This record gives sequence, C-alpha cells and structure tokens, in this order.
Amino acid sequence: MRKLLLCIGLSLCTFVFAFAQTIDLSGKITDAKDNSPLSGVTITSKGSKAHAITGTDGSFTIKINSKAKSLHISYIGYDEKDVVVGTESTINISLQASQKALNEVVVVGYGKALKKDITGSISNLAAKDVENFPEPSFESAIQGKAPGVVVSSGSGKLGQAIQINIRGISSISASSQPLYVVDGLPITTASMSDGTNDNTNPVADINPDDIESVQILKDASAAAIYGARAANGVVLITTKKGKAGQKTIVELNTSHGVSNPARKIHFLNAKQYVGLIEQSAINDGTYDFNNGITGYGSLSDAVTDFQTNVYEPVLDQFSLGTDWRNGAVNTNWQNALFEKNAPNNQVNVSVTGGSDKTRFFISGFYNTQDAIVINNKFSRYGTRFNIDHNVSDKLVFGLNLAVDRSQLNRITNDDAFSTPGQLVAQLPISPLIDPSTGLPNKQTLYPSGIYDALYDFDHQVTFRTIGNAYANLKILPSLSFQSEIGADILNLNENEFEGKESQDGGGVGRGSTVISQSVSLNTNNYFTFTPRINDDSKLNVVAGMSYLQNDYQHTFGQGEQYPSDAVKNLSGATSITGASTTNSRYTFLSYFLRASYTFHDKYLISASDRIDGSSRFGPQSRYGNFPAASLGWILSEENFLKDSRALSFLKLRVSYGLTGNSEIGEQQFRSLYSVANYPNLPGFTPTQLANPDLKWEKSKQTDIGLDYGFLKNRITGEIDYYKKHSTDLLLNTNIPLTTGYASIYQNLGSMDNSGYEFSITSRNLDGGFKWTTSFNIAYNKNKVGNIQGQIIQSADALLRAQQGSPIGSFYMQKFLGVDPQTGDALYADPTGKPTNDYESAGRFIVGKYTPDFTGGFTNSFAWKGFDLSVFFYFVTGNKVYNAAGRFMDDGFYNGFDNQMTEELNSWKNPGDKTNVPRAGYYYGSGASNSTRWLYKGDYLRLKNLTLGYNIPKSVTSSLKISSARFYVSGVNLLTFTKYPGDPEVNTNVVSNIAGGEDFYTIPQAKTFTVGLNVKF
Repeated sequence: MRKLLLCIGLSLCTFVFAFAQTIDLSGKITDAKDNSPLSGVTITSKGSKAHAITGTDGSFTIKINSKAKSLHISYIGYDEKDVVVGTESTINISLQASQKALNEVVVVGYGKALKKDITGSISNLAAKDVENFPEPSFESAIQGKAPGVVVSSGSGKLGQAIQINIRGISSISASSQPLYVVDGLPITTASMSDGTNDNTNPVADINPDDIESVQILKDASAAAIYGARAANGVVLITTKKGKAGQKTIVELNTSHGVSNPARKIHFLNAKQYVGLIEQSAINDGTYDFNNGITGYGSLSDAVTDFQTNVYEPVLDQFSLGTDWRNGAVNTNWQNALFEKNAPNNQVNVSVTGGSDKTRFFISGFYNTQDAIVINNKFSRYGTRFNIDHNVSDKLVFGLNLAVDRSQLNRITNDDAFSTPGQLVAQLPISPLIDPSTGLPNKQTLYPSGIYDALYDFDHQVTFRTIGNAYANLKILPSLSFQSEIGADILNLNENEFEGKESQDGGGVGRGSTVISQSVSLNTNNYFTFTPRINDDSKLNVVAGMSYLQNDYQHTFGQGEQYPSDAVKNLSGATSITGASTTNSRYTFLSYFLRASYTFHDKYLISASDRIDGSSRFGPQSRYGNFPAASLGWILSEENFLKDSRALSFLKLRVSYGLTGNSEIGEQQFRSLYSVANYPNLPGFTPTQLANPDLKWEKSKQTDIGLDYGFLKNRITGEIDYYKKHSTDLLLNTNIPLTTGYASIYQNLGSMDNSGYEFSITSRNLDGGFKWTTSFNIAYNKNKVGNIQGQIIQSADALLRAQQGSPIGSFYMQKFLGVDPQTGDALYADPTGKPTNDYESAGRFIVGKYTPDFTGGFTNSFAWKGFDLSVFFYFVTGNKVYNAAGRFMDDGFYNGFDNQMTEELNSWKNPGDKTNVPRAGYYYGSGASNSTRWLYKGDYLRLKNLTLGYNIPKSVTSSLKISSARFYVSGVNLLTFTKYPGDPEVNTNVVSNIAGGEDFYTIPQAKTFTVGLNVKF
C-alpha cells in the first residue's frame, strides 16, 4: 500500500511539474488597417513545435512552454511579426499588409503561395492593370505588361479574336493559345461564330472590372500542374471576393469615351487621282507606241487613244455626271468608313463586404461601345455573385457565379467587298450620295459597304454562365480537402441577312442562322497537406484529380429567294440552300501531384506530376505524363550577403518540365465519313484518314531565372532565360492527292523557342511626391525543326512554316527597285541578279511576322491627390505586309482603285530615280506580290495615359461617401512607325503561320475616356 501511494504521489508531482512547464495563451489577430479578423494565420512558439492557426473570427489558443519568450506570426500577404510573450494569458495582435512585392500573394495551380517562395516563372497582374480600360476584353489591357507575353489584336473591329502567345509559338497546326482558368474553372475560348467571317472572342464575356488578379504561368514548373493543356502557358483569372470583418462597400465606376482611328493611310484626293490617271494614259500610250504593240501612227495618237477610250470613260462612268475635270466632287472614302467620335459607355456597380462567417462580392455592369468603323457595335450586361461561407471552423462553402448577355453587330471580313475597310478603293471623284436618289451611291467601282449596310446585318447574341462551387474541409490543422464543381455554358445565336438590293444579297436576298452551344463541366478534387515539421522546414503537398467534359453543338442553316426584305429571318427564305448540324464531345481525366519544400527560408524545391487522359487520342495513346521540377536558392539569406546594405533580395531559380498540347479538335485519330446529300441517293463519302497512333504534342522547357531587390526593395525585378523544345508536333501534313485525301494529322517534327526576359520596377521618389518606374523587355527566337521537308503555308501562299526558318516566315519575290530608263520593276532572280521578268524572279524567305523584341515602359506619379500614369509599348524585329498594296499602290494595273500618295512619286521619264514603278492600266509594272509592300513592323506606341484626381476626404465626408476619383484617359495616343498604316493589324486574326498581313484591315482605335470611381 505504501509503495502504491508513493507511485501515485510521484505521478502527481510529475504531472504538476509538466503542467507547470506549459501555459495556454489565447488571443485574436486582426488587420491593422481596418481591424478585421484574419483567419488562417499561423502562430508558432520559437524553440518548440507548438503552433496554432486562427479561426474565422481571428481567434487562437496555443499551448506554449512557460519559458517561451516570443511568438512568430506569419500570414500570406502580410508582414511577419515576432511578439514578446508576457505574463498575460490573452494577447491581441495586429498585422500590417505587406508593401513588399516579394511578399505578395500569387495564385498558382490549385493553391496560393508567396512570391518569394515561387520557383517557377509567373507574371502577376493586379486589378488596377485591367480595370477601366475601354476595350471589351481584358487581354488588350495586359499588352506589354508581362514580359514574354505577346498580345496581338488583329484590328480595330470590336469583338474580334485576340491572339496571345506566351514565349513564342509552339505549334504549327495545333492551337498556340494559352489555357484560361477562371476561379479554378477552365473556360471555352474558341470562336463559335459563323466560320465564313472572322473569329470572335469568347473571353470578351468576362467583365474586366470583376477581375482581382491575373497570373500568367510561363514556364513548365509553374504550368505543368495543368499538364496536357499547358504547353502554350496558362492564364489564371481570379475574380474579386469579400473579406472577413470588412464593412459593406458600395462602389460605382462609370465612364464615357470617344474613339477615332489611331492611324490612317494617305490616299489621293480627286485632283491627284485625275492627275495620276492622265500620267498613266501617257505611260501606256508611250509604252505601246515605243514597242509597236498596236501600231499607232504617232506617240500623240497613242496617248490620245488611251486617254479618250480607256481612262476617261471610267471617270465619266463613276463620277455620275459631275464635272470631274474641274474637281466638282472630292470624296474622302476613308473618312466615310469611320464613325467619327465613336462613343463608348461603361457602368459598373459592386457591393462587397463580409463578417466572420460570410464574405461576398456582388456586381452588375452595362457596357456599350461603337467601333471606329461603321456598323460595328458591342454591348454587354450581366452580374456576378461571389460568396464564401464558414459553416464551422472546419468547413467552408463558396460559389463564384457570373451571368451575362452580349451582342455583337459584326461586319464582314477584310476580303469582302461589303466590308467598310474596302471603301478606300473607291474613286475620289465618285459622289458619296447619288444625286439622283439621295441615297448612298451604289454606282461605285466596287460594291459599296455604305450602301450594303442599308440592307445587310450580322447580329450575334451570346448568353453565358460561368460558375464554380466549392467546399473546403479542414480534416486536420495541416490537412484539408477541397472539392469543386463548375460549369461554363455558352449559348450563341447569330443571324445574318443580306437584302435583295445589296451586292451580297445578289438580287434574291440571302439569310443564315448559326446556333451554337458549348457546355463544359469540370470538377477538381484535391488534398492540401501542410505539416508543421520544425522552425526551419515548410512543406506543402497538393494531390488530387480533375475531370473535364465539353459538349458542343453547332447548327447552321442558310437560304435565299426572299419575297421581301421585310422578313429578315430564315423563315422568309423560299429556298433553303444549306443546312448542317455538328455534335461533338471531348473529355479530360487527370491526376496531379505537387510538393513544395522550403528549408531555412532560403532553399526551395518543388516538383509536380500530372497524368492526363484525353478522348482526342486513340486508346493506345490516350494518356500522357507531364512532370516538372524546380529549385530555388535565396542567396540574400546567406551569411555572405545577408548584411549587404545595397542588396535586399536575390533568388536563383532553375526549372525543367514537360507540358502538352492537344488542341486539334475532335476525332482527328479516326476514319471519318460525311453524309452525301445527293437528291434521293443518300450515302457516305470518306473525308478523313485514320491515325490511331496520334498522340500528345510535347514541350520540354528549361528556365533559369533571377529575382532581385536592391535598396530595401525599392528596386525589384526578374531576369529569365528559357529554352522550349516542342516535339511530336500535331502536324496536319500534306499527302499525295492520289490517296483521295489532301492531308492527315501526324506526330511529326519539332520546334524551338528560346529567349530572355527582363523586368525592373523602381520606387524613384517615395515622399509627398511619388514616382515609380516599371520596364520590361523580352526577346524570343523561333525555329521550325525537322518536319521532313513538309511545307505548310498560308492560304495566300505568302507565309509558311519551313524547316530551319521561323514560323510565319514571309516567302515571296524580292523587289530590288526600278529601272531608271524604263520604269520597270526589278526583282531578284534565283541567283540574286536583277530581272524585270516577274516570272523569272526567285522566291525567298524575306522576314517574319513575329517580333524579336516586345516590351513596355510605365512611369507613375502621385502628388497631393493627383496621379498620372504614362505607358509605352514597343515591338521590333517583325515585318508587316500590305497585301492590299497590289491594288492601292499598283498604279492602276490591277484596277482603277484609288491609290496611296506614294504613287505621286512613280516613274515618269527615262532617267527618273524612284522606287515606285511605272503606272499604267495596260503596261504598268510592279503590281504583283513582292517585298515592295513588305515593311518593318517596328513601332513605339503611347498605349495609355491616365490622369486622375482623388477628391479630398474633407469633401467626400461632407457628401457622405468614402472616396471618389475622377480621371481622364487616352489609349493609343501616339504611334511611331515606318509602316504607312497601323502596324498593329492582322487580317488573319488568329493563326500560327499567317500573320502580319494588312488587307484593308481596320486600324486600332485612339480612345479618350472620362471616368468617375465612387465608393460609399
């Protein structure tokens, strides 16, 4: 009994002693700015393994050693803090939001991280970079702000597709567009419009003012978590959300602007046009007489005959009886195609706030915009509802939902006579208004887009819902599970009508209808494991699966023979000339794993792997494996640099990984047959050869990067070198027509992209007058590898993908100038020697449409409530081809189109030294495709200038509002280039091979905007 009591006594003493060594410390952690509670903050006791995480109300309890002297507080996006432990059992702590770029939160695939802990290459853009920009789609706003990301807007048309290439073009036949992910949901970005017109841009359905941040994953380490769809990079879009403890804020953003063309081409006026006509008659008569072609008795007879029987009848016909000899009419057709001061209006209203339990963001918007070109309009309205709710300390639910409707009034593509862009071809002596009818003149050289617009329309209406719901369960303090399910539902209806009176209507009236629906369902389910190892080690592991299913349906119908233009839908057609329906489905099943480890806050390692299966490939090649790994070393934490006064931060990054591309559409590995619609004889015709071995296109990428900061991070930036090697290209290869087919998709060939990226941001002045400068520049070199002699070229055969050359290389005859004695155009023969015989000239690789260097330069100033931002964008090393040059700058050889003023310098007499060949409808020279119209595409553009004023607090308080900012902004204000038109155009819109061509393409818009931001 005595022994038993002794043991009990010793146990009690041990328990009491142990209890005396620990104490319970509780408290609450809040945001220093607005005193709102912070959930998920990590609290550790230095020198022990004790740790805790704050709940939704910011409260915590931690059991620490009684000898502990301090707590370490850390939270993403906030400055870390050490707090001395006193004798109190309760402690309240406030954290300051980090002002250091290195501590900003970066969204990565299936998670978030601090920028300083990132070992991949990611460009991060904030809400201020994309909001209040007078364009339908946010992509235009990020142009030049992320190194290595080239944003190309094809023209000044609204709603048109935008091409984005991240670190170059990686494929020839497959898409090179990046993957877009909105709040964890991959979205549809492919055009679903009428395939006979330009591609449109589904990304324009996203309201830029709803965007909180945009992360662009550029290297394999950052993007490989998205595996098979990440070879072209990934764009992560995070929308705005409420914060816990945030008071309800109502925000109103409204703006009004006007737009005009940024640049115009200089064309002849009526007097100059008639003068060139007279010179052409002289040239043709002289050439004919000197060469004895017709057999005129004298030079005077030859010239007179050409004047009276060739040229003057044309002027008589198209002047509609007006006195063209005395300049009675001088129509500027280029001005007529533009809408002067085209208006745009935007209204955005949002409500955001939150409590300890629920956070929310609700917005509504209405935008209307007229393009600078007539008959092209875009309008959009919709709403967004984002909510996060804490059911308990362990379970959180959330929903991100956006619903919107947009309408796009389209114009025809650049190659159609009815497009307004081709109005510049009309004669300046032709009246704009027919004096006999009072209507727009239809008796023009070519069908008039102004006249056709009275009877034609193409209206596209899109309804779109993008929603993603999630639940996050905290199983353990270090283990959570998140399940997401989302949908992207896009419904498009396009109705086109061409009245009887119009050229496109052909005297019978034509109509068509397109009904397209794309439904994407996506689910992500993954665990996040963040165990507490010790003070020196941090581990983050993500493991899960993803499933994506897309169902697409496209119905097209067209008819003609309308009894009246009063009935403009398809039911009015008495003859149905075509109809088709397409149904398709593709699926992705994926498993992914990522682990990131940090040791001593200076040694970083990350590895990921993703296995993707896709229905786009045959059973034997359906799955692909896409691993990646990266290392980081924060040198500035080493003893030999830690005490440096100049150097604040220095991190070396190295990564290598594999990503994939499957963007070739559906069923490309199968044998396909089409229904033969021959009357009363139904059947099938073969349309595609099978290739059951078709598999993933792969890109292996190496990245070496350096992140730096100097002078207490007043100067920060990044330097990167990358090399991307794409193999097993999904190439639509040419095969002999004797097989009965023209091409087949094969895994053939390779492509290389390599380059450098550099960015720097400096806070030059930081007192009452603030001045910040940001600069970035990127260089990319592209080369097509071994494609076994295949030559893949554009529809007009002017650009191609050729082994050993950059993709999108121009391939044409070299123009060498003009023979001073004859006025003949001179070209290079295959040996490089001059020849005036175009048919004997050789064709050469003469440049490319992709730039060598791109970049941006921003200066931001702030002083006493005023703020000013000036942003320049530049491109160099590319070429632009004026494909319309052989009509608008050919000296009438291909027609009587109005000419560029350059033709005033055309050759006239023997001995003339000029680069503009002899003009003439019959015997002109230099009117075929050549480098004569190939220009340097270099340009420097004042992309954006914004001046704002924040109304003083004393004024806003009296008005019962929290804040108000008034601003004026200009877009595309100045352009410096040697190209005669707008260098930022591409008639082919989105293409890997065809680019940099201007064929009567609408220039970019110069826009002035006045806006007001008010918070209540």
